[in-house]
Amino acid sequence: MRCFWDWMPIIGMVAASVGFATVNILIKKAIDVGINHLVLITYRHCIAATFLTPIAYFREKKTRTKITAAVFWQIFLCALLGATLSQYFFFIGMQHTTATFSCAFLNIAPVVTFVVALPFGLEALNMKSTAGKAKVLGMIASAAGAMVLTFYKGVALTSTSHQGPSTAHAAPPESMIDHHHQTVKWTLGSLALFAGCFCWSTWFVVQSKVSKNYPSVYSGTAITFFLVILQSASLCFVTQRDTSLWVLKGKLELVTVTYAGLVGSGLGFLIMSWCVKQRGPVFTSSFCPLIQIFVAVIEYAFLDEQLHLGSVLGSVIVIVGLYFLLWGKSREVKVPEIKEGQGNSREDGPRMEQM
Repeated sequence: MRCFWDWMPIIGMVAASVGFATVNILIKKAIDVGINHLVLITYRHCIAATFLTPIAYFREKKTRTKITAAVFWQIFLCALLGATLSQYFFFIGMQHTTATFSCAFLNIAPVVTFVVALPFGLEALNMKSTAGKAKVLGMIASAAGAMVLTFYKGVALTSTSHQGPSTAHAAPPESMIDHHHQTVKWTLGSLALFAGCFCWSTWFVVQSKVSKNYPSVYSGTAITFFLVILQSASLCFVTQRDTSLWVLKGKLELVTVTYAGLVGSGLGFLIMSWCVKQRGPVFTSSFCPLIQIFVAVIEYAFLDEQLHLGSVLGSVIVIVGLYFLLWGKSREVKVPEIKEGQGNSREDGPRMEQM
């Protein structure tokens, strides 16, 4: 039974990754038809709050921790960084690129999380150890992969059914302007994705603090959703005066908002918060590459989207760097455990060496 619970964070994050992949594809389609980013964020968290609030009330009715001013401020930051700003920048980036490329950028989240966590003492870096050197190598590789993702699009590795093979050979002169415009959009989208990734990575660090200071996970997540609603709605009313933006048009927008609220924000956010509490911020963010894989498979198989060399090459470099970082973390965990075991029981020494 204990072995099953040890696997629960992994199973939960894999399930959450499938849900996030589907959410991102639906959101990309909804953005393409014109839904406002902040309206989407507001509505999806209204649904998520409606879904989670009754659960939080009854499940933690007797065990709910009292909120202090410091904890409320931390939850406010979680809402701002983990949802309002991160999703806003992410949607802008997705609008100018593709869903697969946007999810590829999420692969640098574990490395950014590690860098952000260092000043707060949540992570350690010993350059004299093999594990420390592996972490640094992983950070450098992930940064290089992010640069490739941003500035190198590359040739299309797959062709769409509506595109003939001759389109890749020659282009009319007037298409050069469109190509330059697309390059600028791609770069701006990449910068927006990096900003969103930085906000999301910072959320993992702040959430780890909230998990310690306010262990009522359901209630904390529900409060976060209500704060996201206030933040995103306020930003929308300040930046957009057109009230017609709040009217959902068509089944696609309605399905996207509902599914994103229940799965992406409701269940997904809750699973991530629980995993951060159980295994830490870097472990939780290390499952980001799975989202890109699921999105790429769904887009190519069902939506006839193109896959570019830059996305594949950059993603491979980022993932290699990611697992250098994770290997370094695992080594730092195992070494103290071995030393502690040897110090506590001398008679077990030969058996420890055989293992």
